[in-house]
Amino acid sequence: MALGPAVAVAQFRTFAPLVPVILLLAVIAHWRLHRRLPWPRLTPVLALSLALAAWGVMASLWAPEILRGVETAAALGGLVFLGAGAARALTEDTAENRRRLGHALVAGLILAAALLAFDHASGNLFRRAVRGFPAWTPFIGFGLKPAVSILALLLPLVLALPGLSRAAKAAILLPGLAVALWLPGESAKIAALAGILVALAATLAPRAMARVSAAALALVFLAAPFLFAAALARAPDLSPLPVSAAHRVLIWDFVTDRIAERPVLGWGMESSRAIPGGTQNFDRATLDRFGLDAPGERAAFSVPNAQRLPLHTHNNALQVWLELGLVGAVIAAALAAAVMLAAGAIGPAALGVAVSAAVTGQLSFGSWQPWWIAAMVLAAVAVAGLLPRRG
Repeated sequence: MALGPAVAVAQFRTFAPLVPVILLLAVIAHWRLHRRLPWPRLTPVLALSLALAAWGVMASLWAPEILRGVETAAALGGLVFLGAGAARALTEDTAENRRRLGHALVAGLILAAALLAFDHASGNLFRRAVRGFPAWTPFIGFGLKPAVSILALLLPLVLALPGLSRAAKAAILLPGLAVALWLPGESAKIAALAGILVALAATLAPRAMARVSAAALALVFLAAPFLFAAALARAPDLSPLPVSAAHRVLIWDFVTDRIAERPVLGWGMESSRAIPGGTQNFDRATLDRFGLDAPGERAAFSVPNAQRLPLHTHNNALQVWLELGLVGAVIAAALAAAVMLAAGAIGPAALGVAVSAAVTGQLSFGSWQPWWIAAMVLAAVAVAGLLPRRG
């Protein structure tokens, strides 16, 4: 927790191999102390996570790349199971060690925020140094977005740290939020704001916020294709939006059509990268329909990375529908509701973490990106360690 957020600034993909090792070490430490393994309790969240992974394995049978789908789904189930074991180990640890975990979190957030601010202000000097000082490109600058998303994921936990005054918590939260709002990545900014605001609101109405969050996210997973299809049927004018935001909307328009072709079982696990027509650019008729007819806009959508579906949908609900169909969407909706209700039962800060993760998932990264799943599991384990709930 002290070094992870800063490591993400240097290279966010290291979370994929790093987090499982850290979780395994926590399990081993528990065994050394107690001479027994911290077997996870079969909570609704764990059961539904494993059910989603199992359906992913099944859905790999009709995926374009069977082995890739099986590997991804199995890794998802294994990481969640390992995380649940590490979480139990932390809940059974001493109060002093849990306080040390809180201190490590504070140090990690301060270090990450300072490093993010320095890197952004210096023309990404730190990240360029890590990469051997390549020439600066916009891609290097925008590469800070994943680290900001991890910062946004962990910031709400500050609200629950014991031994800190309100002034101390504000001294950590406000600069961290300011850095998140300053740096590139609109979805990371929205996630940071949403997580903190929901956590604060939940201090006033904890049950209501947890239930609203659970119902809202479950509805998104169940109704995503219908909501997007209805909203995009009128072809809103996308010209006022940044190119990246307009591209997301065009991707969603393409994906809803593909979902309609295989609505029940989907196209198969990890099939987003191989959907027919996904690697093509948008045709002129589609750009005209959404008001993207200016020469600069046409040029922006003619480059190779402006594909109809570049690797994933930039929306977890649509990706689940596309790959796992209605069956996967029902499991994911139940899992989303279970996560929000469980987080709400733990406390406002835990709910803020869950909401931040949900916002990022619906606006940004792929559903199965290993580093992002690892970051969410790490955050959940941190919640268990910092805010243990017995029973």
